[in-house]
Amino acid sequence: MRCRPRNARWYINRSGNVNGRVLIVTGSSGIGAAAVRLAASGGARVLVASSDELSGMELTADTGAECWTGDLRAPGAADSIVSHCLARFGRVDALFHVTGLSGRRHGDGPLHEIDDEGWENALAWNLGIAFRLCRAAVNRMMAQTPDSGGTRGAIVAVGSVLAESPDTKHFATHGYAAAKGALAAMCRSMAAYYAPHGIRVNVIAPGVAGTPAGQRAQSDPELQEFVRRRQPLTAGVIPVEEIARAGLFLLGSETRAITGEVVTIDAGWRFSGV
Repeated sequence: MRCRPRNARWYINRSGNVNGRVLIVTGSSGIGAAAVRLAASGGARVLVASSDELSGMELTADTGAECWTGDLRAPGAADSIVSHCLARFGRVDALFHVTGLSGRRHGDGPLHEIDDEGWENALAWNLGIAFRLCRAAVNRMMAQTPDSGGTRGAIVAVGSVLAESPDTKHFATHGYAAAKGALAAMCRSMAAYYAPHGIRVNVIAPGVAGTPAGQRAQSDPELQEFVRRRQPLTAGVIPVEEIARAGLFLLGSETRAITGEVVTIDAGWRFSGV
């Protein structure tokens, strides 16, 4: 049985039409999985690219999406993903880049505590993959004929509220914040350069969401209370579906005039310092 989220088609068709568009989504859990389910339900043709073969295959079995699995950090991965998409669908209308890594368990933390391996790992997962995928996608989009609205393609990358609104106690991962800040800067520069070519680039910057990476906030009572107070609009972690919908909205045909934005989805994090 395919999973069909309640009201998904209504939301996408009314607020950011992806029907018939070809989307690449990186990540097969959390926000990425929610985006694939919503986009497939909304009539998009979707390729999910994941480093986790099991969750990737399960997601595609549920949604009918295409699947690419492998090491997303590998130098040739991005070109392979785009080639797979072209072989299956013939074009690339949108890239929703979700994949990232909270590197606390891999050496990330306050700057004076990060070793070289931890730093490089944070940059590789949260910036390097994005760079290569955006490069591969843009190269293809530049060669495509514009659609009826004059657009050749759209990109949305997932940043983080921590790039602009850091926390000193529970989320002091400076490598992660640096990479997400660089990602936003890269995407703004891309938006300026590629607008004349009909390619849009935006970023969404979530607060603490109900992702696998956010499980720590859901299992630690002290941290759970901290997030509840820091994100009062959701009284805790943000549902991944809400973040995915925002990304799909920016990728849809109804937002062709929006580019170069960093849309923060933080449930009040920036204004509720505790």
